[in-house]
Amino acid sequence: MKSPARSRPKANGKLVKPGRIQSVLKVLGSEIAQDLIPVGASLPPEHDLESRFGVGRGVVREAIKTLAAKGLVSVRPRHGTHVRPRGEWSLLDRDVLSWLVGTEKPNRALLLALQEVRLIIEPAAAALAAERATAKDRKRINDALAEMEASYDVPSAIVADKAFHLAIIDATHNPVLQGFRGAIDTILSAVFMVATGSPGWFNENLPNHATAAHAINEGNAEKARVAMQQVLGYTQVKLSSKKKYGRNAQISSSAPKPKKKRGDA
Repeated sequence: MKSPARSRPKANGKLVKPGRIQSVLKVLGSEIAQDLIPVGASLPPEHDLESRFGVGRGVVREAIKTLAAKGLVSVRPRHGTHVRPRGEWSLLDRDVLSWLVGTEKPNRALLLALQEVRLIIEPAAAALAAERATAKDRKRINDALAEMEASYDVPSAIVADKAFHLAIIDATHNPVLQGFRGAIDTILSAVFMVATGSPGWFNENLPNHATAAHAINEGNAEKARVAMQQVLGYTQVKLSSKKKYGRNAQISSSAPKPKKKRGDA
């Protein structure tokens, strides 16, 4: 016996595919975030959006409803749908952050603002982790550090570095701080996209990560706080640098090389 399908919004009696809603949402959200549809401007009428995306009214309405829930637009009968001021957007929403940051050339001023948020949250989180981390939490943090030390290219370094920071957030056992997990994850992805293009970024900051991990292992909250401030302070300097960056940059000329397998030359 087949399980009943999940209920979905309906348009003219037909089920709406969530994938289509996400597709429209992503395009409109990105256009708003990148000022292609500026603050105060109205979105095109529903029928124009239906024609543009080749979807039904239900898809368009669900996408706009989601944009409204994230604070990007206001919907008023007879007045249309208008883009709200940025101060009213849910800036820590994962989708909103990804739309703002973009994918090719992230706005450096925005990244620095996001880094300031990290400077407020993560040192305090490291201190709490030092006081509250369980043996399992410490293992996750140490395993992530070991993966960072073994990394030899940008993709593996980013995965390990993100795991390290998110493990510390989880180790606070503070449900409100853990609620920032998705935002921190997105911020880290954006920050690393720029920082990894700076020479020495990864290896030079590894000792600071190690100091933070060791402080958490020791239960030394103040030492963990200071170490995390140093981790983020280093990244702040890299983000403030005017040097060119690229998504495919190498970590550094002295980056750890992959370990040889048995039988390798």
